[in-house]
Amino acid sequence: MKQLKYTLLIVLCFSTQIQAQNQSNLVSHYKAYYAQMQQQGDIQGVINAMTHLVLLEPNVKRKDTLAALYMNEGKYLQALNVIGVEVLDSDTNLSTEVKAVSLKSLNEPKRAIEHYEVLYKQKRSVSLAYELADLKIQTGDINGATLNITYGIANATSDMMKPYYETQTPYQVPVLAGFIYLKAIAKFRENPETNHDAAISILNEALELAPNFNMANLAVDAIRAQKETPKTE
Repeated sequence: MKQLKYTLLIVLCFSTQIQAQNQSNLVSHYKAYYAQMQQQGDIQGVINAMTHLVLLEPNVKRKDTLAALYMNEGKYLQALNVIGVEVLDSDTNLSTEVKAVSLKSLNEPKRAIEHYEVLYKQKRSVSLAYELADLKIQTGDINGATLNITYGIANATSDMMKPYYETQTPYQVPVLAGFIYLKAIAKFRENPETNHDAAISILNEALELAPNFNMANLAVDAIRAQKETPKTE
């Protein structure tokens, strides 16, 4: 009986050793596969390789990398399925950014704001202030948006540009013009019944800085149209 137990123990140890060796070989294989896919520019292959590495040897860095790969490919739901949507103390800067961008892209502004606020508290920047102001206007937090707009206007420099994508050909304007545009939208949202002229005046300031600012032109036309539309009883 003792001999049988001893034999079983040896077999178990040997089996465990083989399993560990096989897993180590698999990890080495997928690391090499990941590097090769990167070299070839095969993004789906890179994602597949990192998925296997996460399964074989999960760690925070690999999960964050996989989520970021999905985000960069516009696969926002898949990115969030990897790392979740909640604000966690254990979140890295990368995972927080992935959550913020993905939730914004999935039209979840309130949830996106939570993660952008974390990034903004860690290190204020003009770009983060713009994202927060834009999202807060969408959620009706005009006072919060105004604080971010004020910061952006005060800290924007002449070399900072903001891209826009609503036209067939993307274009850029000075980020200062972008903040002035947001200031106008916030002003209009304060009271859409009375703030038409004030908002248009601010939009004209943005257009003076950037005559090609299509979003500002669209906003002017929309506000004028609303002003001129007769109220129905």
